[in-house]
Amino acid sequence: MSIEEAAGAGSAAHWPRVIAHADMDAFYASVEVLDNPALRGLPVIVGGRSARGVVTSASYEARKFGVRSAMPTGQARKLCPQAIFVPGRMERYVEISRVVRRVFESFSPIVEPLSLDEAFIDLTGTERLLGPPLDAARNLKRRVLEETGLVASVGVAPTKMAAKILSDMSKPDGLLAVAPEKMREFLTPLPVERLWGVGRVTLARMHECGIKTVGELARRDPAELKILFGAMGPHLHELASGNDTRPVIADWQRKSYGEENTFAQDVALDSDEIRRVLIAHGDALARPLRADRVCARTITLKLKLARPLGGGRYPLITRSFSLDAATNDGPEISRVATGLLSKAGTRDKIRLAGVQVHQLERADGAQLGLFESAPAEDRKRDRLNLALDAVAKKFGDEAVTRGLARAERAAPTRRIK
Repeated sequence: MSIEEAAGAGSAAHWPRVIAHADMDAFYASVEVLDNPALRGLPVIVGGRSARGVVTSASYEARKFGVRSAMPTGQARKLCPQAIFVPGRMERYVEISRVVRRVFESFSPIVEPLSLDEAFIDLTGTERLLGPPLDAARNLKRRVLEETGLVASVGVAPTKMAAKILSDMSKPDGLLAVAPEKMREFLTPLPVERLWGVGRVTLARMHECGIKTVGELARRDPAELKILFGAMGPHLHELASGNDTRPVIADWQRKSYGEENTFAQDVALDSDEIRRVLIAHGDALARPLRADRVCARTITLKLKLARPLGGGRYPLITRSFSLDAATNDGPEISRVATGLLSKAGTRDKIRLAGVQVHQLERADGAQLGLFESAPAEDRKRDRLNLALDAVAKKFGDEAVTRGLARAERAAPTRRIK
């Protein structure tokens, strides 16, 4: 399918909305190749090197052997023994991600980031300034390449779902668009698992019901689908019919930040190793919070139990706590996370430990009372954090750590949603 055939006439005049989904290609691996040209053309895998490490990103040379993100490192080594493994440099990925975000925002003020390397961009009403949808998307790709040296794949459609599907289909370094009148024609032959919300369990049930393509789902009676799949049934029918009214939301409050670590060996819940990892995660989360000038009110502990359920699945426990006052202080985040260990309620050993912070607030949003001033201890903490941020920016995240904070990570896992 060529770009022009997929886009129809190319003009946005008849488009109710113009939504682009831009996704950086093999982002972490591409950054490593950018900074080390000797890796160009080689199978590069970013992720943990331990037996339980996880692939965070793989170059397309490695993907030819079947290596994929979230795959265990051991499996990736078997598929591609000649692969070059690099541990990952999250601070560098965040740095380039901010440049990419600025490029996106130069095309539209309505940008909804999904992670460090992808975002929805609402281009509705920008045709006078940016030209037809395809021209705007081509220029977006060009600008990203000029500013970062990296390539992005872009999908353009009147709905978020279709734009995301198109960017996936256009990889690597591609651009595809579908005009409103071509939506049903585009969606009908796609496998039903392309739809948001169709996971492994739902897919198996759909196959049992004889539903294998989006078109087959669209032709079913919504009432029947509600009986089969509950409230999700009619919703999936709407998506299959090309009806997706969800807007692109440029709202910093939609973000959450997360870090997680898969242990090389299962550890006890009360072990120093878990505390060490949670301390490291607290510091790692606090830095981007301060850089983005936000604070988190709610902190969530995530534990994956070392009790296989089959199919590579393990039980997951989460525990959360909301603070009276939002914070972007690493020790405070770590204190809450380690405190939540006592509420886990399990005797199983732990395979993975992670921390997520959410319910965000502007760091400069809180106002002191007329005669109030920040406590001396808070001012001292803020000065220390600023000094640590400056050291980390210049010498890397591991340049200065707290006593127990050193821990091998299975992969760079920072998640910004």
